[in-house]
Amino acid sequence: MIRNVMAASALAAWGKLLFAHGRFWRTGTRLTAAAAPEQALWPDVAVIVPARDEAESIQSCVATLLQQDYPGKLSVVVVDDGSTDGTGALARDVPDPHGRLTVLTGRERPPEWSGKLWAVHQGEQVALDKIGPEGFILLTDADILHSALHLQTLVEKALRDGLDMVSEMVVLNCESAAERLLVPAFVYFFAMLYPFDKVNDPTSAVAGAAGGTILVRRTMLERIGGIESVRGALIDDCSLASNIKQAGGRLYLGHSTLAWSIRPYRGAAEIWRMIARTAYVQLRYSPVILLCTILGMALVWLAPLYFALFGRGRVRVMGGASMLLCILSFLPTLSRFKLSPLRALTLPVVAAFYMAATIGSAVDHHRGRGVQWKSRFYTEETHA
Repeated sequence: MIRNVMAASALAAWGKLLFAHGRFWRTGTRLTAAAAPEQALWPDVAVIVPARDEAESIQSCVATLLQQDYPGKLSVVVVDDGSTDGTGALARDVPDPHGRLTVLTGRERPPEWSGKLWAVHQGEQVALDKIGPEGFILLTDADILHSALHLQTLVEKALRDGLDMVSEMVVLNCESAAERLLVPAFVYFFAMLYPFDKVNDPTSAVAGAAGGTILVRRTMLERIGGIESVRGALIDDCSLASNIKQAGGRLYLGHSTLAWSIRPYRGAAEIWRMIARTAYVQLRYSPVILLCTILGMALVWLAPLYFALFGRGRVRVMGGASMLLCILSFLPTLSRFKLSPLRALTLPVVAAFYMAATIGSAVDHHRGRGVQWKSRFYTEETHA
């Protein structure tokens, strides 16, 4: 009886996920480069790049931003956030024939701010002086490269659809064995948490953004109180999107074809740390929510495989049907990464890895380790 109930529950869950959860499995929402449309006046844009120990990528990132084929006024502000590897000096050495680049040396971080957001806030103060009242701020990371038409495409989307935020999940590095196994699932699970169609629906309360590319309208940024409104957030991109949507702003979240990350994840341990950094934060540091989440993930990811392999009669049929829906939902993401569809068979194992990393995130928190990122440690108290 219990097996029948569990197998039926898993199948019902997969039916809801596939057919009533914002079509999260789709990867078709993406902007493509096009010739500049007729536009009387393109708004000013200032790009903010927070950078801490990014010597390997900062010059490539800044060069692609300075080479943007954007018809309006463009400024780039890099904030060297206490780097020890010469990141700031490397940024200043990037050729800047049009005088677009400003490199700031970041000040000491106040305790109520997360490190990245304190750097962004300092850049924000300079960037706002460089754009007019109808301008935009682009937030991006120091390990992101941009096609020459990327910025123009983002602004055109915002103007055409009257959007206050345009964000894109950039193409992630997927070369090592660990990346090929685990990174596509990261994109897949992110879309499951923040279904793009729901984010883009102004009538839905779901709000999300991807930190690699966030274009924000100045007037909306000022309406919500600027970056200071999310100063302690560790999931800063989604927190910013939530504030904007709550203020009546319109969002767009999609997959990018014009920007890509060059940050490598050389092994499973690095990806574990990436997940564990914010997993328990996402669960609001609640052991109860953690327990419910782990039980729910076990029902959705592990129970179908178990019932398909070891169940009998209707239990096996329902388990097999759930596994089929699970596999089908992952195929579009694998196609985006140009990986074999056979990798969909590993999804329950990958999900178990993410479950373990989520538990590890909670263990780290309750052992007093908090969140570690870029040689900084954060606890619940330091960003509350």
